[in-house]
Formats: sequence, C-alpha cells, structure tokens
Amino acid sequence: MNTTPKPIYGDGNPETHPLTWRLSQQEYVHLLDDYERLDGYAGFKKAITMQPAEVLDVIKAATVKGRGGAGFPAGIKWSLMAPNDQSGPRYLICNADEMEPGTFKDRLLMEKLPHQLIEGMLIAGYTLEATHGYIFIRGEYIEAAQYLNHALDQIRAKGYLGENILDTGWNFELHVHTGAGRYICGEETALINSLEGRRANPRTKPPFPQVAGAWGRPTIVNNVETYNNLPAILLRGAEWYVGLSAGKSKDPGTKIYGASGKVNFPGLWELPFGTTAREVIEEHAGGMREGLTLKAWLPGGASTDFLTPDHLDIPMDSDSIMKAGSRLGTCLLMVFDEQQCMVAATRNLEEFFARESCGWCTPCRDGLPWSVKALRAIEAGDGKMMDIQHLQELTKKLWIGKTFCAHAPGAMEPLQSALKYWRGEFEAKVTDRPVVQTTHAEQA
Repeated sequence: MNTTPKPIYGDGNPETHPLTWRLSQQEYVHLLDDYERLDGYAGFKKAITMQPAEVLDVIKAATVKGRGGAGFPAGIKWSLMAPNDQSGPRYLICNADEMEPGTFKDRLLMEKLPHQLIEGMLIAGYTLEATHGYIFIRGEYIEAAQYLNHALDQIRAKGYLGENILDTGWNFELHVHTGAGRYICGEETALINSLEGRRANPRTKPPFPQVAGAWGRPTIVNNVETYNNLPAILLRGAEWYVGLSAGKSKDPGTKIYGASGKVNFPGLWELPFGTTAREVIEEHAGGMREGLTLKAWLPGGASTDFLTPDHLDIPMDSDSIMKAGSRLGTCLLMVFDEQQCMVAATRNLEEFFARESCGWCTPCRDGLPWSVKALRAIEAGDGKMMDIQHLQELTKKLWIGKTFCAHAPGAMEPLQSALKYWRGEFEAKVTDRPVVQTTHAEQA
C-alpha cells in the first residue's frame, strides 16, 4: 500500500505518459512558447505534411477508443463522416460537458494543458476537412474556459487558426462555447441541439451527426481526453501507441484513471489500459483511510454498475469490466466503505439522474422519479417489500431499447447492481419483511 501520493505523470517520460508528461516540467502549461518548447504542435505540424486520408489511416491503426465512456473507436467514427462535397461547413465538436458524478479528468487536462486539447482538435479538424470547431464546455468550468480562450488567442496570432493555416490552404476556426449545465448534453445529439440554441433533447438517429449534425451539416463529436491522445500518436506513430498497453489489455494506449471517496489520496493517474482497480486504489490512491474497509466501487462514474472487492483484480479495460457485469465508463472509480448504506448511496445517485432527465420520453421522465420515491421510503423505514419489487421492475422497463436515449438505462445500472449485491440491506429496512420462524432447538 502506497503511503505517499503518486504524481499523475509517473516519471515524466513522454514515451510512457503521453497525456501528462509535460506536467512533470511545469505545473501548468498555458503559454504557447512553453508548450512548443515541450514538443507542442509538433504532431499537428507533422499531420499537415500528410494527406488527410493518411492521417485518418494512422488514427485507425492506433485504434484510439473514445474516452467519454462509450469507447467507440475514433477512426471508425471519423470514417463515417460524409465526404467533403464543398457544399457548406463541416463541424468538429469537443464534448467537454463533463457532468458525470465522480468524474473530473477532462477538467485537469483543460486547466493545465489547454494547448494539448487544441492541438488534438487541429489534427482532427485537418483530417476531417472541418471548417469550424467548438469546445462545448460546462458553464461551471470557468477557469478552464478562460485558459482555452487565451490559448486560442495565442495560436490565432501565430497563424495556427483562421484562413490558409500554415500555407496549407485549409481554413478553420475554433471557439469555446459554455453550456448552461445539463448532464444530458453529454449525449452528442443533445449537445448539438444545445449548441444550436435549442432545448437539449437527444435526436432520433439516423441520421447520425457524421452525416447531418450541427445545423444539418456533417459533424464529429469526441471527448476531451480522446483529442488529447492525437498529438503524441502523430508524433510517435500508431505502433508505439498500441504498445503502451501491450501485455495488459487489448485496448491500446494509456488512460487517465482516478479515484474518489474515502481513500487516502483521491486523484488522477495516467496508466496503461488494463491496470487493475486494486492497483489504482491501493497503490496510487493509497488504499482506504485508516479503519475503513472497501465495500463497493463504481468503475467509471455514476452510470456504471457497482462492483465488489471480489472484482478488484480484474483489468480495467472495456471487455474485462463488461464481463464482470459493469462498464468501463470514464475509469474514475467511486469508492464506498463498509459504513456506507447502499440504499442511501443508490438513492443519492437516482436523485441526480431524475433531476437531469430532459423529460423527452415517458419511461425516463416518470420512471426515474418513481425510483427516487421508492428509495426514499425504504431509506426512511417506510417502504414495503412491494417497493423493492417495483425497483426491480424499473430496471427492466427503463432499460436499453425502452427509452429514447441511454440516460435512463445508465441510471438503472447502479440500481440494478445494488439490488443484486446488497438486496439484504434493502429488505432489512422495509416494514413488512417476512419474519423467520425458528424452533426452540434452533434458538438454543
């Protein structure tokens, strides 16, 4: 067990920590001169010496998986974008809305390394022949938005934005757009609606944004951490990137893992895919606080299924966590100790999801508040066994294919797993639980 906090960037080696190694040189890298001194924009400058199709081939070979939670390969997603017919604008969007409870990795990258995100978006924009880009950031990330806007001013003055960028003939503008603060904007079509000034409801798909997205034009949406991977891949190659997790996972590259809750050192660490939860919690987060024992953990934010201490040695990659009955999500672990009431913990999560529903479809709009009502009654000691049965039914009725988007199914994941592993805690709180009759011999 680690007794001192470990730095996010390891030993500061760019070969092993491509996302965070610069933070071993400076705590913040805000100035363009500092970033370029640390190999900044070298990946972008290499990309513009290649044809866009050649850059796309590199990204596909690296198998860069989306870091927003879905884990869909970025290269495949990009290849589905409608061909450039020169008929109008093409949009590139960064999803920086980061409102998943327990998730704070994108905030670190934007506040400490704003140019790295922008360089990644320039690479993506050039590859996709985009004309306009937007960083859609949650309104509460005030400092991050300021740093990003300042970084954009710096590169615009250097000729990295605007018309005929670095004499390539490519025109591209990039803007920071602050959102009003809704969790549903993490769904890409709801984000696009909000960006357009509409109500943040998800859209029917198809058509997918790659064909008809923002303002009806071809659009690509990726997460902050996804874009942050691109500069190093262009600089060092796809084979190097795939080798970062060799022997640990089929998922290539590194991931920013994190832990929150009653651990000794809550924080973030860049580690290879396939790192186990035990290593994250015990080695990097320093283990549970003195006198506490681990009871449960969420592997990737509030919308993933609870896992138990028996799952700690499972590699933290998409396939392994899915086989264990959960989802990798954002890889930021939420840790619960044995003193935590799982009814209260689940009720707290469901209250968030009920509040953040866009209200577009009936199962989500009405079903989530019913789950909260039942959980509150059980927690207060006023619930019945029928309430537990209703909660179990909701996990089926609000599941994938029964709702317009993935919001309600995501809300059901912690609920269904809490009922699976700690149903006894729910039953112990209801008023009409069956009384077990025992004989005198058994009592003796």
